[in-house]
Amino acid sequence: MLIRIWKSTYLIDQHSVNRAALLHAENITYAPVWTLVPPGQAYTFLLIFEGLSKSCRIFNLVEDIPQPGGFFVSGICRNRQDVYHVDVV
Repeated sequence: MLIRIWKSTYLIDQHSVNRAALLHAENITYAPVWTLVPPGQAYTFLLIFEGLSKSCRIFNLVEDIPQPGGFFVSGICRNRQDVYHVDVV
């Protein structure tokens, strides 16, 4: 399997137009370069975003790309640490 992240990836507040841009990625390549994930193995990478507004309670992870297959995780509940572990299948 091949994965990559686009710089046009955001955290988007579900209750406003506010969004936080991707600042940094570790252990995953930026498009157009691909990262190879060995068959049957879980793969972990780190994404660091701008801060969300203080009023944000629920947000989506959206990879806004001009083709099918972008990352999308809906309804992430904000926590006090602002650190999240998300499974993308």
